[in-house]
Amino acid sequence: MSEKKPPSNNANEGFSAAEQAAMQERAKELKAEARANKKKADGENDLLEKIAEMPEPERAMAQRIHEIVTAAAPGLWPKTWYGMPAYANEDGKVVCFFQSAAKI
Repeated sequence: MSEKKPPSNNANEGFSAAEQAAMQERAKELKAEARANKKKADGENDLLEKIAEMPEPERAMAQRIHEIVTAAAPGLWPKTWYGMPAYANEDGKVVCFFQSAAKI
């Protein structure tokens, strides 16, 4: 019979450092939304900050996508989602997001 491992005390043992960082980023976003019940302008500022942090080829693409989405679907709310630029409907559900190639 094989021996069973004792349960680990480290709850994050199964997650990579990138996954842990994404979860922490998402928790921070949820707290900010709950605290301030974010306005559309605040969400757009957060989104533009995330775009500015991207490396150049992706930054230009993300800026253009932002222009297209805001022109084609003005009812969507810009926000960040797991640290990525995203757009949500009026219910707060993310309908599209832009993931940097560095996060893959």
